[in-house]
Amino acid sequence: MFETLEAAKPDKILALIGMLREDARENKVDLGVGVYKDDTGQTPVMRALRQAEERLLMEQNSKSYLGLAGDTGFNHAMTTLAFGEGFDVSRIRTVQAPGGSGALRILAELLKRAKPDATIWISDPTWPNHVPMMQAARLTIKTYPYFDAETGTVSFEAMVAALETAAPGDIVLLHGCCHNPTGANLNGAQWERIAQLLATRNLFPFIDIAYQGFGDGLEEDAAGLRTVAAHVPEMVVAASCSKNFAVYRDRVGAAMLMARNEKEATIAAGQLMGVARGSYSMPPDHGAAAVRIVLEDAALTADWKSELESMRTRMLDLRVGLADALRLKSNSDHFDFVARHRGMFSRLGLTPEQVARLRTEHAIYMVDDSRINVAGLPGDRLDEVAAAIVSVL
Repeated sequence: MFETLEAAKPDKILALIGMLREDARENKVDLGVGVYKDDTGQTPVMRALRQAEERLLMEQNSKSYLGLAGDTGFNHAMTTLAFGEGFDVSRIRTVQAPGGSGALRILAELLKRAKPDATIWISDPTWPNHVPMMQAARLTIKTYPYFDAETGTVSFEAMVAALETAAPGDIVLLHGCCHNPTGANLNGAQWERIAQLLATRNLFPFIDIAYQGFGDGLEEDAAGLRTVAAHVPEMVVAASCSKNFAVYRDRVGAAMLMARNEKEATIAAGQLMGVARGSYSMPPDHGAAAVRIVLEDAALTADWKSELESMRTRMLDLRVGLADALRLKSNSDHFDFVARHRGMFSRLGLTPEQVARLRTEHAIYMVDDSRINVAGLPGDRLDEVAAAIVSVL
């Protein structure tokens, strides 16, 4: 059987992890792996989550299945987090999924069921899991430009021009905030224009919101999603708790759909759960239950928001610090966009050869497209990192 298989292409990020692990230099800097890190280089368990897990261990009296939709309390809390307190949720249905990626996958399958000849537009660049997931769901893929590497900004007019060529009924995959892997976000006016374009051209929004709270704040980061929801009759949303609750390995996500009416929402949710049944069956419970406990407890919610805000502001401080150091070392404002970007990532605009030199000559690790994890920056060595970057230009 297996003799027919060819070797899989090596995963570049996993290969980078291996090289980093084998590097014996004490000054090595990991800017590649996409997880939040604190000042000590660790990915912490958030205080509120730890308390919630302790409560869960004491109070949970069964490990029986909860059903295909998962934890309904979690689903309700996540819907509110994404759409806001005052939004009419009668047309929204939410299914717990194994991480944001799991939500992306089952929503893609649902859209394929709903529209077998569906075309989905994906930004260029995008996160590495988007294309293979949409291909696995057998959706036809087209791309729209998103990022101007020269200026470090959104190529907004080119983005709009491309989407204006999309056919009615086409799906458009958008990042809700902290656009991966570039760090360049749409502003409020741009979100409004995109929402109007989606509505007038009858395009179907598919929003991936994996970093809510990492950009400008919990409410601010959901503004784009909510703007779109106010303009269109139907849409889907894939939400992740990996980053803002730091439950990476527990795989906590939510797949949300907004339909034109309650009847269609209920039918679509039934089909979505059918997709889940044919994929992983039941979602994992522990992480979602802990998140639910946090979001249903006012004190825990307040503590979670406080710690999340400290994580967000720390990344902003690192951005400003690196941009200032790069300006000083390069005698140029070329890298000022790093301070304007939001979230965990920025793309520096270096060549693969320059990235390789940073790795071999300075023990600074990043992926080949020069995407860096800002949270991995050593706050007390920003001048050193900036000098190394400038040295390979």
